Amino acid sequence: FRSDGRSVPATTCASTASTIRSPMRLDKLTLDGWRNYQRQTLAFDQRCNVIYGENAQGKTNLLEAAVYLSCGKSPRAHGDRELIGFERQDASLTGQIFSRDRAFTTEIQLFRGKRRKMTVNGVPAKTGAALSDVLHTVFFCPEDLFLIRAGAAERRRFMDLSLCQLRPRYAEALAEYTRLHEHKTRILRDSEEHPQLLQMLPDFNERLCRVGAVLISYRARYCVSLAEYARQAHFECSGEKEELTLLYRTVKTVEDPFAPQEQICEALRRHQEAHLAAERASRLCLSGPHKDDVEVLINGRSARQYGSQGQVRTAALSLKLAEREIHKNAVGEYPVMLLDDVLSELDPRRQEYVLNRIQGGQVFITCCENDRLDTMLHGRVFHIRNGEVL
Repeated sequence: FRSDGRSVPATTCASTASTIRSPMRLDKLTLDGWRNYQRQTLAFDQRCNVIYGENAQGKTNLLEAAVYLSCGKSPRAHGDRELIGFERQDASLTGQIFSRDRAFTTEIQLFRGKRRKMTVNGVPAKTGAALSDVLHTVFFCPEDLFLIRAGAAERRRFMDLSLCQLRPRYAEALAEYTRLHEHKTRILRDSEEHPQLLQMLPDFNERLCRVGAVLISYRARYCVSLAEYARQAHFECSGEKEELTLLYRTVKTVEDPFAPQEQICEALRRHQEAHLAAERASRLCLSGPHKDDVEVLINGRSARQYGSQGQVRTAALSLKLAEREIHKNAVGEYPVMLLDDVLSELDPRRQEYVLNRIQGGQVFITCCENDRLDTMLHGRVFHIRNGEVL
């Protein structure tokens, strides 16, 4: 996924391997008040880390902390307050990271009553983009296996989490668009009692068009790269029997999402004007890329409607493996792969395929029992119970 929107063909990965730096890795993690962890420091293997224990003991919380260190966002929580332990007023994360052939220390402090504080090597980090400049992660959980059959919001979230790490400009635009959308929604909602609020709509609509054009431009190019790598992964995992296709779906008036952003912006204006009356009547924001989707086809048919359970799982698996390849080619290093109890949901053939494909970078695998994965992948084992390592 290059800055010009073109992707690096999957077939060239092997030939470019010699130019790729040593994989980035999370060497040490200290948690204090994070979820169910009181105070815990863990040192990790640079290849494979197996984290096992019974359910609800803190395995996923550990992986969630790694994701947060990479982008300042949680794949599970809606707000930072959820990440702070019960009866605690604050929480902190400290990660010692090796990336770009350098050592980094990322520190994050969360508070219930004020804004978070983040630093990288002691330098304040104002946004998650500064964190992504150091660490990239790909998080894969059992819920992602249903990504194909889920609603469009889940597929947008998948794109957003990945793009926020890859492109700081996208992360800024997404944050601004979210704020503008929330404000417009409140204006529409309260306009019946306070009709004077509608005077503010033109300004918000114009800004939403401009920022929305940025989102569409990045998403369209990301989907091109995602489709190329996912097609190859799905073809291999299905025994070379099925072809996966991804189609980016956005506002209907945007006929060419690869056009200059000013043209996309004009198309968004036309769509807004056509839905102006409907928005005021319903008091809902009906126009914009907050309704975007990625349509998944298997052999030309909708995977969501017609795919079998095995097919949709293979497709979701392919998307995640494709995401890993995109990150590798974008930054020159394998991202840290986080597999949260996914292998237990896969049949032996797909398990073997995943384990073969994740070689070459640091990986974290959670499971209920230690199935000797550390021996297979040459790594370290952590037994977690009630937020502590035994």
